[in-house]
Amino acid sequence: MERHRSRSPTTSSHQHYSSNRQGGDNRRRNHCDSAQFRPSNHHLHQSSATPRQTPPRSQTLSTRREVYERDFPLYKQPVEVGCFSLDSQRRFFNDSRQMRYYVEPERSPNFDLRDGYRERYVKRDENVKEKLDHILRWIVANRSKLKSKLSTNASCPLDFDFVTWRGHLTKLLTTPYETREGWLLAVTKFNGTLYISEVETEAACRERENCPERNKEMMYWGYKFEQYMCADDTNGEPDPSGVVNTNEAFCTVVQTRLTDHKLLFSGEVDCRDPDPGAPPPPACYVELKTSAEICTPKQRSNFHRFKLLKWWAQSFLPGVPRVVAGFRDHEGTVVSVETFQISKISQVIKNEYNCWKPTVCMNFCCDFLSFVKREATEDNPSVVYLFSWEPHNDVTYSVHRDSQYSFLPDWYIKEMTRSPE
Repeated sequence: MERHRSRSPTTSSHQHYSSNRQGGDNRRRNHCDSAQFRPSNHHLHQSSATPRQTPPRSQTLSTRREVYERDFPLYKQPVEVGCFSLDSQRRFFNDSRQMRYYVEPERSPNFDLRDGYRERYVKRDENVKEKLDHILRWIVANRSKLKSKLSTNASCPLDFDFVTWRGHLTKLLTTPYETREGWLLAVTKFNGTLYISEVETEAACRERENCPERNKEMMYWGYKFEQYMCADDTNGEPDPSGVVNTNEAFCTVVQTRLTDHKLLFSGEVDCRDPDPGAPPPPACYVELKTSAEICTPKQRSNFHRFKLLKWWAQSFLPGVPRVVAGFRDHEGTVVSVETFQISKISQVIKNEYNCWKPTVCMNFCCDFLSFVKREATEDNPSVVYLFSWEPHNDVTYSVHRDSQYSFLPDWYIKEMTRSPE
């Protein structure tokens, strides 16, 4: 069956555990539940979840980097609790049918990323806002599996503080270093759990609707690269003659904890290591990326400062250990492929002037979640707390009742309100 992984506009992926431990610590970490992820060239003590320079009852949250220059927060090893697939019509399946398998490329692959753009490309309709619906379907389908996670408090059917997409958390991690794109995150508290869903900003909507043809084609290039790199089964070979359909997706669902915030989130996975001896998910997953080839020191610096930040954040969160990147020329031909170990990225960037710091990213995310817990207190699915941020400003929020921002569907509320069997 022809298939290609779709990447949702708000989801991306990857890097987390010890970002740079020395020697033996770089070997595969054990998978015990109490393991912590943290970059090794940062302090290893658990820090307070409250920003030191923000007043306890402030109704805004600072995004100034210096506020978050403190010890790296405790982040538990993410554990996969399930997965789901979306087919060529974007239909949900509570299984791994869309899983694909990584195939090692030749040293100089010469992949033509333009191939099939005009005649073999089915693009997902970005006007359809799916919100958290697919994750919610997974929760309902796996409610019995989650029984062991159920709280003794009958009013809290999910023993998680937050449910969201990995991509929304990625945006939080990169916020202290983002200078161009703001965000809107809608939060609803229901049965004790806070659900976070993104709202498209007016600027993002304009950019999407007025996207130049060249940019649209370059977005296709990333999907096409995946088609060159993935097979449909463990012993298969990639089939670049097939259709690239960005409706299709395989998603992991993981649980973890960031200081005192218990998280359940889902993110798309490009492929997995086909080796039967590979570690269990998510440590067997591989993220695939494309980037322009690096020809000058300035280009390398920009790659370290901007692209590696997003790659790290996306993969660190769900515990994906490596990114395989195809470097392409201006015409869309992949000229080389390089593997980046997420645990080593902070070493790669450490000598870069005024570069990003993993500890700042994680501490901001942690403090944002604390801010949300403190402010979003009304337990009511028709109430939405809309958190808003623009570059160079603080995070603010507004409260909306029975508004266009409501995102928890009636079917989910009804299902989660009834007593479990």
